[in-house]
Amino acid sequence: MDGLLLVDKPAGRTSADVVRVVKRILGVKTGHLGTLDPFATGLLPICVGDGTKIAQFLSGADKEYTGLIRLGAETDTGDCTGTVIVTAAVPALDTVRLAAVARTLLGESLQVPPMHSAIKRQGVPLYKLARQGIEVERAARRIAIQRLELAVHEPDAIAFTVRCSKGTYVRVLAQDIARALGTVGHLEVLRRVRFGHLDVRDAVPLDGISAASAAVIGVREALQPLREVRVDAGTARRARHGYVPVLRDIPPGTRDEVVKLIGPDGELASLIVMDEHRGWRFARVFAEVTDGAA
Repeated sequence: MDGLLLVDKPAGRTSADVVRVVKRILGVKTGHLGTLDPFATGLLPICVGDGTKIAQFLSGADKEYTGLIRLGAETDTGDCTGTVIVTAAVPALDTVRLAAVARTLLGESLQVPPMHSAIKRQGVPLYKLARQGIEVERAARRIAIQRLELAVHEPDAIAFTVRCSKGTYVRVLAQDIARALGTVGHLEVLRRVRFGHLDVRDAVPLDGISAASAAVIGVREALQPLREVRVDAGTARRARHGYVPVLRDIPPGTRDEVVKLIGPDGELASLIVMDEHRGWRFARVFAEVTDGAA
């Protein structure tokens, strides 16, 4: 059983909780992509078996979220789990003003990660320092907002949909939106609906997973966005063993491009990456699948 299992994470469970549950049910090596906070719900891709080998090639994908921003109160965590630290009046909301604010936040920008995050300082997660009342300086990170839609949900609440780059903290974005409206706010609801080409509509609830019915997306399909190069049986066999000379016959690619080498039966033999100085090099190799799945 190798590939990705798409789980619709429930609120109140950590991403690590979900991994432990899946590992216990399936009995294989597991790991997750893109941590979701305990209060958040939605798409959590779980790597199983050889799927753990491809995590690094998927983790950088854009993500899409929906949720709710509660205005008038800012919390120390930036979300509904924290303590209110600032309050402010909420101005009248309308679609024109919300659309204008959304436009100002589109594109690339620098975002300072929150203290309540898993980023480590000298080996210690920032959220542990925050719980001790310690705040440290954090370097801003470049993020990109590709899509942002805002709508009035209640007089003091905004519903949103956002598509953003890896590393974007939606809690910080929620605070930025509130400030742009002349007030303060925090993230009340957060649901991840897309992870790259993966969709929450294809996910299964955590309590619906069983060893007999787990629908795992194969490794080749999970890497759908990557270009494929077909090779013959001999080349595929050598590629599985990381035999470098076979890469000389692979047509050049673009800088840092990752490509799938696919054998004659459609099986994934290896992943190779284009190095600007060395040419193609092996990034991952995969054992032969005895049941013919890829």
